[in-house]
Amino acid sequence: MSVDPADHRLRRARRVTLLSLATNVWTTVLLPAVGLAREPDPVRVALGAAGLLGFTVAQVAVLHAAVTPWLPVPARRRRHAALTVAALLSLPLLGPVAAGSWPTWAWLGASLVGMTPLLFRPVVAAVAAAGVLAASAAVTWWTDGPLTTALLVTGLVGAGTAALTWVQVWFWDLLVEARQGQAAQARLAAAEERLRFARDVHDLLGHDLTVIALKAELAERLAPTDPDRAAREAAQARRLAATALTRVRAAVHGYRAVDLAEQAAAVGEVLRSSGVRTTVVPPSGEVPGPVAADLAAVLREAGTNVLRHSRAGWCRIEITREDTAVTLTVRNDGVRDGDGPDRLSGGLRGLSDRLAPVGGRVRADAADGVFSLVATVPVAR
Repeated sequence: MSVDPADHRLRRARRVTLLSLATNVWTTVLLPAVGLAREPDPVRVALGAAGLLGFTVAQVAVLHAAVTPWLPVPARRRRHAALTVAALLSLPLLGPVAAGSWPTWAWLGASLVGMTPLLFRPVVAAVAAAGVLAASAAVTWWTDGPLTTALLVTGLVGAGTAALTWVQVWFWDLLVEARQGQAAQARLAAAEERLRFARDVHDLLGHDLTVIALKAELAERLAPTDPDRAAREAAQARRLAATALTRVRAAVHGYRAVDLAEQAAAVGEVLRSSGVRTTVVPPSGEVPGPVAADLAAVLREAGTNVLRHSRAGWCRIEITREDTAVTLTVRNDGVRDGDGPDRLSGGLRGLSDRLAPVGGRVRADAADGVFSLVATVPVAR
């Protein structure tokens, strides 16, 4: 999976999923540890503790890999191999621990069954779970333990753990796919806009350039025999070229024109998709193109700051139009008192430099956990 590891919302969901999956680790550590506490032989205790520690470390590594889509495939395979080796080593190391009085390895086997949804596809996972169940039965027979108890622990507890693990990872995968879909939708929108612009330019220039080429070719043929007509054809080609250039410039100007209300709505959608409750108050009147372009740059920087430099739960974007100026105000929570302009000074300084030539100004401050950015650009009369 290709996801952005810096995604703020995804990081939070990943932490929650990891904490949920950690219940498997507690099962692995605590219940076999009861067997270690009941074992009178210190050598077996030491060997069993070593086997349990190795298995736990390998298990944690696999759980971490399950919710780390950006982890390279070779590293993921190494972790899976380490878990396999640790599981095999645990058979002789933990199997004899508390033999006959506590199903030590059966509990470890239950945890191993619970891990199968992370390692294999459903059919292979079922086969692997059956293999673990057989290993649990073999260890119990070898140590003269209660076979029924061991099979119930490994089978039923393992199946329940596997079901919970599958649901947790399934929800995580759904979230990752949703974030990938949002990113793909944004890329598709950008690609469609580029195609639209390309079609517009082709429609504008295709006919004119064809006529210009024909006029130039005709002028070239007429030059030796009819110079006056060749000159007229060349003049017409020049006028057509000038007209085409004017039309292209007009199209590009329209393409570059910024609708500040649409820009604010788009930034609001991006913030909402990242889990930030966002309110957008558009301008009451029309904002002149140059002013809209300048404030759009401020708006994009402010949106980036909310996502990267805060743990915002809410954000309010407000644009007000007065007789002499247009003001953009962006406020969000999730900042510590004292943070603010100093931390983002590079971006703010760049925005101030951009607005200075037109008499605009940018002000930012943080108080009571709320960061405010206010940009004002005068409107020429």
